[in-house]
Amino acid sequence: MTLLQKRRLALGSIFFIAGLCFASWASRIPDIQMKFNLSEAQLGTLLLGLPIGSLVALPLAGWAVYKFGSKKVILASGLGYLIFLPLIGFSPSILLLVPIVVVFGMIGNMMNISLNTQALALEDSYGRSILASFHGLWSLAGFTGAGIGAAMIYFNVLPKFHYLFIASIVFLTLFLARTYLINEQKAGGGGGLVLKKPDPLLLRIGAIAFLGMLSEGCMFDWSGVYFKKVVEIEPGLVALGYVSFMGAMAGGRFVTDRIINKIGRLNLLRISGILIFFGLLLAVIIPVPLTATLGFLLVGFGVAAIIPIAYSTAGRSKLYSPGVALAMVSTISFFGFLLGPPLIGYIAEIFDLKVSFSLIAVAGLGIAILSTVRIEVFESEQSVEINEAS
Repeated sequence: MTLLQKRRLALGSIFFIAGLCFASWASRIPDIQMKFNLSEAQLGTLLLGLPIGSLVALPLAGWAVYKFGSKKVILASGLGYLIFLPLIGFSPSILLLVPIVVVFGMIGNMMNISLNTQALALEDSYGRSILASFHGLWSLAGFTGAGIGAAMIYFNVLPKFHYLFIASIVFLTLFLARTYLINEQKAGGGGGLVLKKPDPLLLRIGAIAFLGMLSEGCMFDWSGVYFKKVVEIEPGLVALGYVSFMGAMAGGRFVTDRIINKIGRLNLLRISGILIFFGLLLAVIIPVPLTATLGFLLVGFGVAAIIPIAYSTAGRSKLYSPGVALAMVSTISFFGFLLGPPLIGYIAEIFDLKVSFSLIAVAGLGIAILSTVRIEVFESEQSVEINEAS
């Protein structure tokens, strides 16, 4: 293997363990609820700690990556996972668990920003798009983590021992991969603790990421409910919509780079928006198992490329360092992920789920429009070929 290939393998393995840690935590949430005898409302309050921590960490992550470099932040975040994932399992009280979950959310976003900054540096060395494949590994880790979690539950392994097992994988991976991470030079552009006003390029790509994460958040939380209440599928197949969406998104990310290198980023963004739009409309207009599953597959393929393209574009801002630019776009898109699920619920309460999903379909149309009108905003970023294939 060449040095570049070793660097890619090392970085991909860390993307994988980052996804594995998150999926492992999520797979044992019902056990944690039972351990502390939490009501649905109390569990919701606990789970709110994760996005709060993520939000707090966004400006800190951009500053830390700018100040210390992405390699050091990746290793520090990995150390955080080693400590705080097992602490979730060993926590003796809910009062202690809440701040642990908040810190766990902060670690996740520190890792997210630093990993993507490192990936952009490696992408520059390759001279072609490779970022989406790393996001594909993160998605694949979600399936793996869910599978390991199911096995641990089946064999009655307590969450604390489950999390210690995952922590041992994290330690081994970081130990083997650390040598091949890039010590990138401090990039040109501004970097600071406080997020500044984004430039037109970051605002545009942030809006696209917002709509993409709005769609993604809805699919994560409401796929099963839609298949149960609207598609009225038999109980054993309720998860079919979620699995089809997640499978298409994960698989789509492994081919996104190849498509970008052939047709360019803007063209793929337009296609992605159209896939989300028509996929959701298909599931709404003909809500039967076959067409709804096909529609959710289209949405999964549509969502797959949006965040990798948004991060790849933002990370090459000439006004801000990659870490700060990524933090800006992440902040904007993060609100889409938070806003989407409750928005679906509020609209469904007034009308129904079909109306909710129809309005989210408009988000896909918005992505296509934002990728088509006034494209001179994208052309202002000369360091990335957006319109044409690399």
